[in-house]
Amino acid sequence: MGIRLTFLGTGTSQGIPLIACTCRVCISSDHHDKRLRSSVLIEMHDNTFVIDTGPDFRQQMLREDIRKLDAVIFTHEHNDHLSGLDDIRAFNFASRKPVEIYATTAVQTAIRRMFPYIFEERKYPGIPELNFHTIDSSPFTILGSEFHPIDVMHHKLPVKAFRIGDLTYITDANYISEADLKKIAGSRIIIINALRREEHISHFTLKEAVDLLVKLKPEKGYLTHISHQLGLHNEISKGLPSWIQPAYDGLKVEV
Repeated sequence: MGIRLTFLGTGTSQGIPLIACTCRVCISSDHHDKRLRSSVLIEMHDNTFVIDTGPDFRQQMLREDIRKLDAVIFTHEHNDHLSGLDDIRAFNFASRKPVEIYATTAVQTAIRRMFPYIFEERKYPGIPELNFHTIDSSPFTILGSEFHPIDVMHHKLPVKAFRIGDLTYITDANYISEADLKKIAGSRIIIINALRREEHISHFTLKEAVDLLVKLKPEKGYLTHISHQLGLHNEISKGLPSWIQPAYDGLKVEV
């Protein structure tokens, strides 16, 4: 199929100190430890897609020098996956057209609540322009590329994971049913959230994520949505099987 995935961000708002932090991750000089909020860029069939637009969206797209955006696909409505949406306006300006947005009705409701000015009848010049496409649990196609939603749970909140060909991307989950695990099975590459070592109410721990990858047996597993509480990249890597690694911002994967 030819998929190129770039990790725009591999971090989380969970456990991130806000002011003058001196924890080992914050002061690390290793670029692997500089984690912006979780999001990925997918390039296939000469098209460019982004899954989630967190608060760091603008910085991430500038870092990767992305000049074209064909669609945004959302996993769920939490702020750290949604609040950068306003910055699609730069892509509106470049393409002279709206950006296509693929989201559940719950996410669309959150977008309307968070960005009411986008939907006013009398629009202010230069505001973001978007077209909504409603997704559910059924496969959908964007410009010839097929996405297969996978239903996961983030404590009590339904979240969408996605399988694209031999690649599965899972963020913000701590439960996946056996029926949905079957949809993931056979993926060559699986990306999954691993917040920290300690138990968490709505995220997989490091052990839970690794155990799930061992059960599913992909060729390669990547950990994302990593909090500062999980520690330094090099230390995390030392305790993992050779085919599993913590992802880092800017990492590119070919499928």
